[in-house]
Amino acid sequence: MNLDITRRGILKTGAMIAAPTIVPSSVFGQNAPSNRITIGAIGVGRISRSHDMKEVHKHADAQIVAVCDVDTIRLGAGKELVDARYTASTGKPYAGTRMYHDYRELLANKDIDAVLISTPDHQHAPQAVHAVRAGKHVYLQKPAALTISEGRAMADAVKASGRIVQIGSQQRGQDPWPQFHRACELVRNGRIGKILRVEVGLPGDPSGPEAPPMPVPSNLNYDAWLGTTPEIPYTEIGVHPQDSFENRPGWLRIEQFGAGMITGWGSHHIDTAHWGMDMEHSGPVEIWGKAEFPKSGLWNVHGAFETHARYANGVTMTVSGALPNGVKFIGDKGWIFVTRSGAVTASDPGGPQIDPLQASDPKILTSVIGPNEVHLLKVPEQHRNWLDAIKTGVPVSAPAEIGHRSLSTCLLHWTAMKTGRRLKWDPKAERFIGDDEANAMLSRPQRAKYAI
Repeated sequence: MNLDITRRGILKTGAMIAAPTIVPSSVFGQNAPSNRITIGAIGVGRISRSHDMKEVHKHADAQIVAVCDVDTIRLGAGKELVDARYTASTGKPYAGTRMYHDYRELLANKDIDAVLISTPDHQHAPQAVHAVRAGKHVYLQKPAALTISEGRAMADAVKASGRIVQIGSQQRGQDPWPQFHRACELVRNGRIGKILRVEVGLPGDPSGPEAPPMPVPSNLNYDAWLGTTPEIPYTEIGVHPQDSFENRPGWLRIEQFGAGMITGWGSHHIDTAHWGMDMEHSGPVEIWGKAEFPKSGLWNVHGAFETHARYANGVTMTVSGALPNGVKFIGDKGWIFVTRSGAVTASDPGGPQIDPLQASDPKILTSVIGPNEVHLLKVPEQHRNWLDAIKTGVPVSAPAEIGHRSLSTCLLHWTAMKTGRRLKWDPKAERFIGDDEANAMLSRPQRAKYAI
């Protein structure tokens, strides 16, 4: 994609915004408009282009009919991408993807059944709440929220709405990493005995340079991009690159918009840990640890860290950047380690490829799960599972409540990093016990015009 060409095109014309939403059935053959799930993509940058929209485009029973972004260059490029994919897949010219600058206008479109939310972390929960209240089904990128209170509001709104929400926890699907399901099923069926502890290894984030304020680009609605969070001066490495869709955006390293790798990758690995521990609807009761934070520069999320948690059943969890990237379940009769395999994304941490599923005894991995044992929900790739749930009512593998609980646990570890002391947590009430300072960190003020 030539960003210079896109920039000139978008700044010169707004005509494409009025393009039709639904195309004739002749374009898609048997998958006529009435048989397809119509989808709007909210946020069409790096993760949407390389993952969310890409996965949806594999399925003829779903059609992306609209794109939305607060950056008009990304918006125009998103339309071009969707139009080009439908032109290629049908062999007929297609230019019907509608564009929106404001996601609330997209949600008001009654022709749209569902939305992909692929925006920065601080936008996830508010946009998901507004989407389900508008009657839309949602595929929500992880982490589920910016704070624990936002996550609870999101999960409660989803439950009240009856809409189908899938959190982007792709380690739960059979594609591309079936080893996570296999590991958790073996653990849940006692193949390593009683679980004693779990070790979670996460990648880290570097600190960054000082970044003086810059003029806001004319193509970016920066106020809308900030959303619920406070107004701060614009600088490009605090938002996203203006000349690339592939490079990792700087907002991932700023605490105003997210907590860093403890939620970025922690939402995946801690979710896997909870799946194997049978703790998907709960959380720890005690958390402690420490972390290093940058003393200067714009990027201020945690660096090196080690945190610990204890669950009510006595199982302990250690999370650290010094551990191998993955999840290790340790029982009184052995251990299982599981991690990703193959390419992830261009911007994710690299490193040598290792066996993605290991055990203290190789025989553990070939064990057969009997018909009367625990069989965990087995689903295809997460987007396909979401579409199936919308169409037929099958369960999604990562519903809102489970996504909220894994995110909450990540943020409990983050709170321990920030306070530097041992914290006691009530997973039912979702409050810290006897710690007003920690409880104050459960939420953040929201700017009214973007609030939940």
